[in-house]
Amino acid sequence: MTHIAILGAGPTGLFMAIALARRGHRVTVVDRDPGPAPDGGWDRRGVPQFHHPHGLRQPIMAVLDDVLPDFPAALFAAGAEAIDVKGHPAGIRSRRLTFERVLRATAVTEPGVTMVTGHAGDVLRRGGRAAGLLVDGAELAADLVVDASGRAGRLGDDLRAPESGGDCGVSYVSRQYRLRPGAAPGPVSSAVGLISRFDGYLGVVFVQDAGTVSVSLTHRSTDDAFAALRFPAVFEAVTRVVPGLAEWTEPGRSEPITRVLPGVHLRNTYRGQLDERGRVALPGLVHAGDAVCTTNPTAGRGIATSLAQARALVRLLGEHPGDVEAATLAFDDHCTRWIRPWFEDHLAGDPEVVRQLAGEDLDLSRPLASVHITAAADADPALKPLVGPYLGMLALPSSLAAAEPGARRLYESGWRPSPVPGPSRAALVELIGRTGSAAARG
Repeated sequence: MTHIAILGAGPTGLFMAIALARRGHRVTVVDRDPGPAPDGGWDRRGVPQFHHPHGLRQPIMAVLDDVLPDFPAALFAAGAEAIDVKGHPAGIRSRRLTFERVLRATAVTEPGVTMVTGHAGDVLRRGGRAAGLLVDGAELAADLVVDASGRAGRLGDDLRAPESGGDCGVSYVSRQYRLRPGAAPGPVSSAVGLISRFDGYLGVVFVQDAGTVSVSLTHRSTDDAFAALRFPAVFEAVTRVVPGLAEWTEPGRSEPITRVLPGVHLRNTYRGQLDERGRVALPGLVHAGDAVCTTNPTAGRGIATSLAQARALVRLLGEHPGDVEAATLAFDDHCTRWIRPWFEDHLAGDPEVVRQLAGEDLDLSRPLASVHITAAADADPALKPLVGPYLGMLALPSSLAAAEPGARRLYESGWRPSPVPGPSRAALVELIGRTGSAAARG
């Protein structure tokens, strides 16, 4: 048995804590957030994306079934729903609030797991290896430290090569609603909800648990005309005129249950385990989850890639007992092969989304990005079997190479995906300006 300290009680940290405890380890999870309130409410300090839309894709179900087979039943008992597409599991409808609350409750009652509320200021270093965490000035000794502190974490920042990546190029604003008793759901275009590309913006509805939905509007991050969407009156006025969003947010059908939440400064990032010389600089310290990879949250891949990492790390620690440096090197190789491709997919594809929102045509002298290939599959049924595994995260982005020639032929014929009928960007900007001025005066 070893003592493992995990920094971060998000999905990655909690999942790893339960999985490692069930393999005989003693685990201490450190987080500044004390957990949900007695009434179930949870602001989740330090996690700005907590109440934004989240996609719980089929790979998450596979990881849970493999490592925590009792957890899905508890999640469904809390109101989450399985997504079924033609008889096949495709994901889970759930807010992150519900998912993480049930996961935390499982961890709290798991023998061998201890939850500690506090701030970890640094990793303890002794004899050239990690020896625990410094928590609120006190030493927490551990044989292994896992940094699952998220995208803003800086634990051992001096021990790794700098991150790669850049801005996603888009921002979004979201709000959660609850259907009123007896109200029928609004329109959907897929198993997860409604995704519509309009002239200059995206309108999205994620159907979630217990009669709740997340409604969001996505735009170019440089398009300052949308900044006033953060005002509730402006957000509500805009959703009232956008097809699909209007039906879901109609006051007789639903009521808002969160404030309006801006999603800004979104980045695609990747950072491996090694220093600039390709070494494990501090054996006994391993980074996982968003501390390794973040991708554009509008694609809903974050929890899937993070839990895939967590499962791999648990497995590799078991395969290299007593040799954490070997396990760390193997984990770095695993993430390079299986996680980094999703990051690279966004590096190539997100600029194309930005150009599309700006009304620019695609450049056929360049390789087609995934966003163009998947759009082509909507027009050419022969491409659907080739892009389906990618869309479900059951195959890496490289699998789209088989669909690229057919998609290219379609674009070369002059075909282009058409925006959904609805207010133009110019019309929304006029409405935002009018209602925004009134909101600012109020």
